[in-house]
Amino acid sequence: MRTIQINLKPELHRFESCADFVSEFRPGEGDLVLTNKYIYEPYFGAMGLKCRTLFQEEYGLGEPTDVMVEAIMKDAAELNCGRVIAIGGGTVIDIAKVLAVAGNEGIDALYDLAPDLPKRRRLVILPTTCGTGSEVTNISIMSRTRLGTKMGLVGPAMYADSAVLIPQLLERLPYGVFATSSIDALVHAVESSLSPRATPYTKLFGYQAIEMILCGYRQIVEEGKHARISLLDDFLTASNYAGIAFGTAGCAAVHATSYPLSGKYHVAHGESNYAMFTGVLKHYMELRNDGELAVMNGFLAGLLHCRPEQVCDALDNLLSGILPKKPLRAYGVTEEDLPRFAHSVIETQGRLMANNFVPLDEARLLKIYRELY
Repeated sequence: MRTIQINLKPELHRFESCADFVSEFRPGEGDLVLTNKYIYEPYFGAMGLKCRTLFQEEYGLGEPTDVMVEAIMKDAAELNCGRVIAIGGGTVIDIAKVLAVAGNEGIDALYDLAPDLPKRRRLVILPTTCGTGSEVTNISIMSRTRLGTKMGLVGPAMYADSAVLIPQLLERLPYGVFATSSIDALVHAVESSLSPRATPYTKLFGYQAIEMILCGYRQIVEEGKHARISLLDDFLTASNYAGIAFGTAGCAAVHATSYPLSGKYHVAHGESNYAMFTGVLKHYMELRNDGELAVMNGFLAGLLHCRPEQVCDALDNLLSGILPKKPLRAYGVTEEDLPRFAHSVIETQGRLMANNFVPLDEARLLKIYRELY
């Protein structure tokens, strides 16, 4: 029986500057750049590039929805470009992956085709946050407004041809985006390492990402928010490591339970994961505290200078120094939402829930939501 140990699909490139990237990749008339104006103008605007550009924010704010993506698909099709260059955070990257496989069909039809999606355009991804890791994965997450939840579109054709890391692109990253995106990377690393699909190779990347992120957080808490500037390169690398890990091993219940929250109340992806993170871990520990979870708790205890049974509280304390944690009700969630959220996860997030360290049924999910409410 053949088992995949790790997926390393895109070529991975690294440049010190955007100018170095342009010199090597030569964006031109046959290319479509999907990005945000506030990112593109300061870094590429004066270079006189002849590529076509679409600015994601002109189609809507926040994380991608099926409505937003279909509007961008329509305009991109009219440009008839052979290569898509995504320069941005998770929203831009997720949409660009769809453009790589999209034809004249709508979003619902693409979900019906998955995973057997055709590769219609080459794809180059330049992440501008330190959290998504999506530059090395083959999944695009969007809110399916007609279903009322977020879902992943997945297929081998959605891998980028090239992933490009440029630390310069993080220099203008606002602190709040840094915090939520890097917490997202931490969740990627932890969930993928606890996944039953984890392998020694994915855990090599996952555990290294955890160490880099938590050590960076300790320095920021001790020295202040400005300390992150000298650590941006490390956080970009850690995010990429976590992306490599979850690209094979997958994410699990933290992501699954966060989707109804962000889908209904438009909470940023990293923050919605943060809201659910230690709540899910505590229930894993309640149900089973051996195997890889024992390894993880021992590893975290060493980094957090606490006993293994204190890991969740120590994590909450450290992360609260990076970004204050809110109860679910602070986002507008009502008590009536909680059973609906739990049922929605069971009904729509089977792909993620299959990666849980231990099985979680609907009653257990409801208990988690109520405790975090």
